[in-house]
This record gives sequence, structure tokens and C-alpha cells, in this order.
Amino acid sequence: MLKSKLKDYHVILASGSPRRHQFFKDMELDFEVRIKSVDEVYPSELKGAEISDYLAILKAGVFKAELLPKDILITSDTVVWFNNESLAKAVDSDEAEIMLEKLSGAWHQVISSVCFTTVERQIVLHSITEVKFKNLSKEEIRHYIKEYQPFDKAGAYGIQEWIGLIGIEKIKGSYTNVVGLPTQLVYNTLSEMAQ
Repeated sequence: MLKSKLKDYHVILASGSPRRHQFFKDMELDFEVRIKSVDEVYPSELKGAEISDYLAILKAGVFKAELLPKDILITSDTVVWFNNESLAKAVDSDEAEIMLEKLSGAWHQVISSVCFTTVERQIVLHSITEVKFKNLSKEEIRHYIKEYQPFDKAGAYGIQEWIGLIGIEKIKGSYTNVVGLPTQLVYNTLSEMAQ
């Protein structure tokens, strides 16, 4: 089991996301949460996975100086990519409504990058999941925004919430990736690092 393989290591999850915390618990991993704020700005020419890769590495940078030899730092970033545009976190209800109207009736990509950083090396991997919403009514969109306040989520929605239950028709790829962490990728990478 991975937990016993990692017994000599100290896994640090640098994320405030309760969803990512729960995934680590559900994978039966011992970990510490450390959070530092980072200005999530990226070069404008980056596209798709380049954005989430860049931001996952950026988030790791503020911890590098304090890492110890047996530490494995994990940082992550999720991007919703639609029509050659990144849909980040909505700042308010109006912006969330615009985003969900764009996604309504269409396919989009959810891309999560995970950066594994130790004193000696850094590995950056990403997972891409294709997601299709049904045609969402204005009433459905406004109900979701009012009741669920999805302002901490890329693309202004959480697949595990009401909007996902009633609105998502098809998904190709990792479900947990859309929630915010490609768990199989994380588990497999940590298994390789612990050998």
C-alpha cells in the first residue's frame, strides 16, 4: 500500500481546497496542509494545460527554500478551457452567469495540473477531461449561482454539486479531475517517487 511506502516521506499538500483535502484522506494518505498566497498571474500567450502547468509550478516556488530532504510538496491548479479561452474563478454572480451560459449545451475541457516538488527534482503532470453540459435554462443557472455561490471554482461550477447532477450529460476522462484533482495520477506518481 502507498501509505506504507511513504512512511519515510513527509507529504505536504499546498492547497486550501476542501475537495483536495478530502481526496487525500480518501486515498488514505498522511499529509500536512501548508498554504501560502501566490499571485496567480501567467503569461498571456499560454494556452490550456500550459496555464495550469505554469501556475502549479508557480505555487511550488514559494515553498522551495523550506523543503527538507524527505519532503514531497504537491501543488495543483485547475483550468476550464472553452473555445480557446480560460474560464477562471468568477468574481461575482454576473460573471458566473456569463460563464455558465457559455458552457451551456457545449463541450469544454477541465485541465488539472499537479506539481510534485522535492529538494532534488520537480515533476509536473496534467490530466484533461472533456465535459458536456445540457442546454441550461437561465432559471437553472441563476438558481445554482444563488444557492451554491460557486466563486471559488474554475468555470463557476462544481461537478459534484447540483448543477453537475442535473446538467452534465457526458464526461470523457477522470471524474475526480473535474472535481479538482486527478487522484489516480497523484497516487501513481507518489507510488513511483516512493520506490
